[in-house]
Formats: sequence, structure tokens, C-alpha cells
Amino acid sequence: MDITYDYYRIFYYVATCKSFSKAAGLLSANQSNISRFINNLEHQLGCKLFVRSNRGISLTPEGEKLYSHVKIAQEQFRAAELELINDKNLSGGTITISVSDTALHGHLLPILGAFHSTHPGIHLRILTHSTPQAIQVLKNRLVHFAVVTTPSNIKPPLKETCLKSFQEILIGGRHYSFLKDTPHHLSELVQYPFVCLGKDTVTYEFFSNLLLKYDLVFKPDIEVASTNQLMPMIKNDLGIGFIPERFAREALENGEVFSIPLEEPIPRRSICLVENTSRCLSIAANALKEMILSPEF
Repeated sequence: MDITYDYYRIFYYVATCKSFSKAAGLLSANQSNISRFINNLEHQLGCKLFVRSNRGISLTPEGEKLYSHVKIAQEQFRAAELELINDKNLSGGTITISVSDTALHGHLLPILGAFHSTHPGIHLRILTHSTPQAIQVLKNRLVHFAVVTTPSNIKPPLKETCLKSFQEILIGGRHYSFLKDTPHHLSELVQYPFVCLGKDTVTYEFFSNLLLKYDLVFKPDIEVASTNQLMPMIKNDLGIGFIPERFAREALENGEVFSIPLEEPIPRRSICLVENTSRCLSIAANALKEMILSPEF
């Protein structure tokens, strides 16, 4: 027996629903036929994929491993179907993009608003990822393109286009206001608690490398999941932290946080669009890409 796409599609639905009957309903199939397909697949692969009990079914370790691959393939098939259906015009369709938090709030939001006003029939799926995660889903062809912050460390067939640069500054809450009056060396400041994005982000990598340049080790006391979580932590004196200057402007003006001057310069970073040149974009996705690249924004 050759294992066809249908077998993996049935396996995907059973594993996702954790139920033969629910999968059968979604597939408009007979439950006994679904069970037979799964039994045949297990026989062909030589391993059990599901554990069956009175409480229902669950994946075996082998099933989990297979599902991790089949899930990606199924999502790619679905994305391809949507593209083929909606590629022909700008009146409908779905565009899926991956964005980092800084890129979304620091540049992309007004562009998405303008695009949505111009093409209200096009559905936008915005996935928020760290830059490494965004690059990975782009490599897996699960998104049309990504808008992220540097350093992106990309390689062909991925291509990067810079959209705008931004400057990060070091800030602290009222508890650390005594640091605002004179410039400090980074070596003086590592004694204080830091708040930063997590280890899986390029922001963490960027500042780790910056401090390493001065023979210092970057050890944040608090790691957060998104840029939006940095400011509340810093306002409440949980530590000092680096943040894009634009994001800190209002809090600085209100006296809720204070800028901490540095002797060492912080290099500017960029927000950039990353695309997979091995993939052809739909008409809708290409229209959004062109708007993002437009000098108007």
C-alpha cells in the first residue's frame, strides 16, 4: 500500500480533533472508514500513532513526531489553496504576514490601516513573532513575507529590504532617576537590574553582543515576551531597560520614566521587510508589499 496525501490528511484531522467521530464529521466521511484508514497507516509505518482509551484518544510519541511534520504540510496545502482561489483580484483573499512587536507598533500599523481602507475585502492575518520565529515561518512558506527588526541574519533565498531605522535608549523609573544627570559607562550600570525581551529575540542578542564588545555579560533580571511589556515593568521600578526612543517619548514627557545617558553609543537598528524569493506572491500580497515599500510611509 502506498501512503497517499489522503492518509496524512485524515491523520491530521483525527490528531487535531482528538476524535475519530469529529474528524469524520469534518471530512464528511464514515467513522469506520476513518478508523480503517488510521489502522492502515499505522500498519504501513510500523508503529502506533494513537493511544485509545475510554476517555478518548491521544497521540503516541511517534504520533506527535509525525503530527509536527504533517501539520506544517497541511497548513502549506491550505495556504496554497487559498492563494489559488484568491490570487486573481484585489476584491478578496487572505494575506498572512509575520511581524515583530517593534516592527508592528513602530512602523507597520498605519500602513495596514491604509491598506485595509483601500482593500476592505482582503482578509489580513497578522502573526506576531520574534524575528527568529518570523524568519522560520517564512522559510517554511507559511506566511507571504515578514516585517521584523535587525539583525535578521538571513541567507538566500530570503531577501531583506530596510524600511526605516530607529534608535534605542536606556530608561529607568523614578527609583532610578538619580542616574539621569550624568553619562554612565555600561560597566557601571550592569550592577542594576535590567528588563529585556527574552533570549529567543534579536533584541536580546543585540544587547548581549553590545555588552560583550566591552567585555561585559548581559544578564537581565526580568525577561518579557513583547516590547509593550517593557514600559510597565520599567515604570514600576522593576529595572532599567533599553527601548525604542519613539515608544518611550510620552512616558519621558510625563516624567514617568527618565533617560539614562551613556558614554558608549548604542548603534541604530532597522525595521525591514523580509521576503522569500523562491515564492511568488499573490496579487493581494504583492499590493501590500508595494505599499509597505512605498516612500510615502
